[in-house]
Amino acid sequence: MTFVRVCGVGELEEDTPKRVELDGTPVSVVRTEGDVFAISDICSHANVSLAEGEVDDCHIECWLHGSRFDLRSGKPDSLPATRPVPVYPVKIEGDDVLVSLTQES
Repeated sequence: MTFVRVCGVGELEEDTPKRVELDGTPVSVVRTEGDVFAISDICSHANVSLAEGEVDDCHIECWLHGSRFDLRSGKPDSLPATRPVPVYPVKIEGDDVLVSLTQES
């Protein structure tokens, strides 16, 4: 599994998604509840950026229609989204946040 540095931990504000691109794949990186998560930045319902949404209780909410996705699994827990979004493995090395495009789910 290949990991790529996407940012420093210090660059991530708590509960504020950061949009990055890895090999042309948009990814939202989020620091919340003591962990860092990487999830597809594209809502499975409306093809919009999840990084523009809000984070609460380990979920990210799509700003357009309000679907919420679990940052740990990518599964939606509210309509209108019914399909999960990919989540990606994250490693922290020192202050570096590393993400692999190998999907966890």
